[in-house]
Amino acid sequence: MIGGAYERYIEPNKHEVGKRNTQKIKRKNLNLRTWIKRLTRKTICFSRSEKMHDIVIGLLINKVKFGVDIHA
Repeated sequence: MIGGAYERYIEPNKHEVGKRNTQKIKRKNLNLRTWIKRLTRKTICFSRSEKMHDIVIGLLINKVKFGVDIHA
């Protein structure tokens, strides 16, 4: 096997190299890490109510999977 994963799995015309989308990717990853914190007991974001967990997880799924704006 010659080349890395990008060369093996991503077509050259679809593989973008550069910093143009870096900020968007970093923001998306930060948001995901913040939302997932709600599921761990040792964080300040933890919800004590099971109902709140269900609501937050539902909002996260709607945002990530379906692109629904959760702030509207």
